[in-house]
Amino acid sequence: MAISIGDFIEGVTDGSLSDDEIIAWLKDVYENGMSISEVTELTLGMRDSGKTLNWDDNTKVVDKHSTGGVGDKVSIALAPALAACGLSVPMISGRSLGHTGGTLDKLESIPGFNTDIGVEEFMHQVDEIGLAIVSQKSDLVPADKRLYSLRDVTGTVASIPLITSSIVSKKAAEGISSLVLDVKFGRGAFMEDIESARVLSESMVGVSNGLGVSTIAVLSSMNQPIGYSVGNSLEILESVETLLGRGPADLEELVCVLGGLLLESSGYSKDFEEGAAKILDSLYDGSAFGKFIEMVASQGGDPRVFESEVSLLEGLGILDQTLKSDSLEANKDAWIADIDAMAIAEICLEMGAGRLNLGDKIDHQVGVVMEVQVGDTVEIGDILATVYHRGERIGPLLERLGAAFSFSDSEPDVTSRIAEVIR
Repeated sequence: MAISIGDFIEGVTDGSLSDDEIIAWLKDVYENGMSISEVTELTLGMRDSGKTLNWDDNTKVVDKHSTGGVGDKVSIALAPALAACGLSVPMISGRSLGHTGGTLDKLESIPGFNTDIGVEEFMHQVDEIGLAIVSQKSDLVPADKRLYSLRDVTGTVASIPLITSSIVSKKAAEGISSLVLDVKFGRGAFMEDIESARVLSESMVGVSNGLGVSTIAVLSSMNQPIGYSVGNSLEILESVETLLGRGPADLEELVCVLGGLLLESSGYSKDFEEGAAKILDSLYDGSAFGKFIEMVASQGGDPRVFESEVSLLEGLGILDQTLKSDSLEANKDAWIADIDAMAIAEICLEMGAGRLNLGDKIDHQVGVVMEVQVGDTVEIGDILATVYHRGERIGPLLERLGAAFSFSDSEPDVTSRIAEVIR
């Protein structure tokens, strides 16, 4: 490379490098790759391109990052559970784009919930109650914002060095001591196969550990949606159920595994098994839900919404008169062999649950709630899923939804979503 990595990041940040010069550099990296030491240097430079968060005791400050999926509401249950176990979680999260749902959009389904709070208020809240989930901060890792916008329009997004530096620099800027990465693979994931997910995971774990952040990656399957619900308000409902110990088994497993690894990594449990058990206890004894309510109140949300099932449905807009619902019924007696996560995501995106461009408006209430998961049995007439919509062309949508379900005359193999752990 004609320019040093340090000079490149400085030029990106202060504006002395033109877009064309940056694009040429990005294309060079995309085509030729980088060594692990170069990626580490790039990530460090990006981290230090703006402010970094400093905590009085960062040994208990941790975070989790997901590469994105369908029905992925893990952070909404995990962050309160971690806080209930004594850790601090300064989670800077993202919005939906394309088929991938955004944690911020889901939380903004809650009346009054504010994800755009300043850095000082953000840090104070984490110190006081142990968690906050907020939007990106302009003065943290400013180099990444410019680089990502140019990667997006030049077809250089799918570069392992560039993905690694983007994700790890933002997490390292939070001042955390431990990080767990949920790297998804399959139809509904950015990485379509486990081999690609493994390569990305090894890169991120290596670089993040090199920056002094104890990091573990979990490879998890994203062929089927997580849980039963896809859509912003609908996923808040399912998150609340999980925080009350009544959540779907696959979602609960992800929360407990990711949380258990963080408790072990940060020294808050003697091993993974004890850590996972502590997370599970927090879901069943109400302490995780209590932390969630504290976060809602601290970020301007109305905690009264969560006082009853009716107030929750009303508060999230599920009882809105303009919201219609139609159900898809099984047309045979069979086992559920597969549910296509990408097909479900595309239907929800078309109804307005997601966005194709960052400025698009979100419809928080529309989405799909499945009544079954892979391995369940159904009879003719059983409801497979319910679509919440605004009345648009529901016939074709139901047809496409039906095509997302595959059936079998024999019991299918049902395995854990979690395929591998990389340390």
